[in-house]
Formats: sequence, C-alpha cells, structure tokens
Amino acid sequence: MKANIHPEYRQVVFRDRSGDLVFRTGSTIATDKTIEFDGATYPLVDVEISSASHPLWSGRERVVDTEGRVERFQRRYGVTR
Repeated sequence: MKANIHPEYRQVVFRDRSGDLVFRTGSTIATDKTIEFDGATYPLVDVEISSASHPLWSGRERVVDTEGRVERFQRRYGVTR
C-alpha cells in the first residue's frame, strides 16, 4: 500500500441540532470546527438530518396518500385481475 495517500482517521463528533443528538465516532471527514465532548476536544461536523430528526426514524412520518400504489396504477391504466 502506498504511504501518505489516505486521509487521517480520527474521532469526530457529529451534531444534529434539530434532533438534539450528539455522538462521537471515527471518520476521515475534514472540518475546522471543534467541540468539547466528554472532557476532550474533537473536530465537529454539523449534519442537517440524522436518525433523531428524520421523519421515518423519529415516528413523525405523515401518510399523505391513502390509496395504495397498486390500486392507483390499476385504476389509472385499467388493469384488473
């Protein structure tokens, strides 16, 4: 394997402000922001959506379409069984 071609792998904190979720994990993502977390300073990455704020994972999903896709297709194209 070639030397000095891979990005630095380090501990990084990801923060989703809309879902009030902060977690630390390993990543190679580059960022200039830092945060104090668990008594140490880590690079910080703000994300727009995570499992805490995503409608599917948070249980805040709305069902807009009450008619099923198969029934709608059959009605639209005249396909019957």
